Amino acid sequence: MLKYLLIAAGGALGSIARYWVGSTIAGRMGIRFPYGTLIVNITACVIIGFSLTYMGKRADLSPAWRYLIPIGFIGAYSTFSTYEWETLSTMRSGAFLLAALYAAGSFILGLAAVWGGSVLAETLS
Repeated sequence: MLKYLLIAAGGALGSIARYWVGSTIAGRMGIRFPYGTLIVNITACVIIGFSLTYMGKRADLSPAWRYLIPIGFIGAYSTFSTYEWETLSTMRSGAFLLAALYAAGSFILGLAAVWGGSVLAETLS
């Protein structure tokens, strides 16, 4: 039960941070280009890369930190970082073709899914 509470707490903080960072950047730089989302995605990549690597090397750390930070906080802050981490992990295991298929497939299928969802919503509206 504790892991779910940690995920929820991290998720609440992550979603608040995403809104704050995104809206602050958009307020300063405008919305013509999605700078806020770009900054959120890049900072999430830094945080997930650091936290998972650090936790992987520190066996003395409580597993609770994994639920709070990379799963809860980063999961709500941005899933782009998880996508990038999984691609890097697959590359590090030597499965370069699989990593490329995952990266390209996620991008292409994700874009197609967003388009399909948008078309469906326009049809039903």
